[in-house]
Amino acid sequence: MATKPIIFTLDDDQEVLRALERDLRKEFSRGFRIMRASTGAEALDALQQLRLRNDVVALFIVDQRMPEMTGVEFLGQAIKLFPNAKKVLLTAYADTNAAIQAINVINLDYYLMKPWDPPEENLFPILNDLLEQWQSVYRPAFEGVRVIGHQWSPKAHGVKDFLARNRVPYRWMDLEADPEAKQLLEIMDDPRLPVVVFPDGSTLMQPTNVEIAERVGLRTQAEQPFYDLVIVGGGPAGLAAAVYGASEGLNTLLVEREATGGQAGMSSRIENYLGFPVGLSGADLARRAVAQAARFGVEILTPAEVTGVRLEEHYKILTLSNGSEVSCHALMIATGVSYKRLDVMGCDILTGAGVYYGAAMTEAPAVAGQDVFIVGAGNSAGQAAMYFQRYAQTVYMVVRGDSLAKSMSSYLIEQIDATPNIKVLLNSEITSVAGREHIEGVTVVSNTGGTQQDYPAAGLFIFIGAQPHTDWLPAEVERDNYGFILTGNDLIKDGKRPKGWALDRDPLLLESSVPGIFAAGDVRHRSVKRVASAVGEGSIAVQFIHQYLGSL
Repeated sequence: MATKPIIFTLDDDQEVLRALERDLRKEFSRGFRIMRASTGAEALDALQQLRLRNDVVALFIVDQRMPEMTGVEFLGQAIKLFPNAKKVLLTAYADTNAAIQAINVINLDYYLMKPWDPPEENLFPILNDLLEQWQSVYRPAFEGVRVIGHQWSPKAHGVKDFLARNRVPYRWMDLEADPEAKQLLEIMDDPRLPVVVFPDGSTLMQPTNVEIAERVGLRTQAEQPFYDLVIVGGGPAGLAAAVYGASEGLNTLLVEREATGGQAGMSSRIENYLGFPVGLSGADLARRAVAQAARFGVEILTPAEVTGVRLEEHYKILTLSNGSEVSCHALMIATGVSYKRLDVMGCDILTGAGVYYGAAMTEAPAVAGQDVFIVGAGNSAGQAAMYFQRYAQTVYMVVRGDSLAKSMSSYLIEQIDATPNIKVLLNSEITSVAGREHIEGVTVVSNTGGTQQDYPAAGLFIFIGAQPHTDWLPAEVERDNYGFILTGNDLIKDGKRPKGWALDRDPLLLESSVPGIFAAGDVRHRSVKRVASAVGEGSIAVQFIHQYLGSL
């Protein structure tokens, strides 16, 4: 629930302060919090903390005659923090001139002679009128996490991307465009960007993903030393395996190094997923799957990375990046793939500052009304183009081949063809990226005619290639020349089982060259790169895991 707006009182006379607080609580406590202070310094410190917590002050009631600073002097500083608050000055007869001057100097709303008895006649009607005026224009402040930084900062992008992909609501505050961001930094000690401000007013400066995760309630440490099943990777295949494994009685741990949902979780719209005729976003699919897994008791660690696996008899012992270990009977690898780097001049330098791998939907508002470029011809690239065309002036798709039909679903091709501000550049490649602090343009070369053209660009989003994250696996787990995990019949060569295979049976359909280690989804050799197939593999893998566990 939103916290109540605040009526803030300040008076160095404790007896007057207590009487004022008593009367205010009697009349206004249902709709407002009543706070008090007895010195200007104490009050300003309190207001700074309220500002960091995103609380709001509706009304100041301040005594004029105080030894350290006058009421008018205090209000002059207080309204810098809460400019929309109403202001009432408590005065004696001799303070009338100061109060009248304050109407022009600080836009004082009212001055009130002490004493105010009876309050029903001399206090409450005045304050009720002021509070009604304030409430008529008041809009509740965002109460979640706030991120302050520079628009083109790679570190700031990393924070925004992590929060967005883990479905943590946040408000982005661009230091160069948001006066409130500058104001918040002024009341912090030695701020280092990016700064993450939490609802309780606490801050993290230049935080790691793990530090953020711990503060927003994500789990980064395993609760148990041993599990029936450990799943590495939280994309569709991993989440499906988690749901089916836990629902069928397996003590299940899922470890994800970035955010649940994987690449599918970054898709703006998936329209060919069974059962959703109007489509759904990747984030929504991930949210539903995570909730389903949690309902069945799956323990999810994120962000947490597995850095190595060692084999001891039929146990698999995993080492995590924080130095801890967990062990299991069965291990599922569902780490998916990552996009390949675009190896052209200027690209690496500007990564995170206008150049992004994947959809980076958090950056869409920053490219409004400008041109953006998408490199790739798969469904992820097509979905990104359809998303960014809502913001950008023109979306250019740079495609090395002569057609989108070789790698993109026809429904997406039809949508792209029907969207006037998406232009597809076939037989083309980007050869350089220009810009100093952030991307400013790209150079595109035609593969057929050799012609070269420079374009202005506010963003470059890259969806090329697919490389699996499998270098942390032991050598016993066989992979193809590209690093994809071999499973099932792909391990049988010339009728022979994998080297070192000791069981009197062939590897199961999704089982690797090590008994009890399985692979599903995009990380598997010859997998179908679609969300539905990844979910299917993750689901049926649990049947084979049960077979393996039954043989122990």
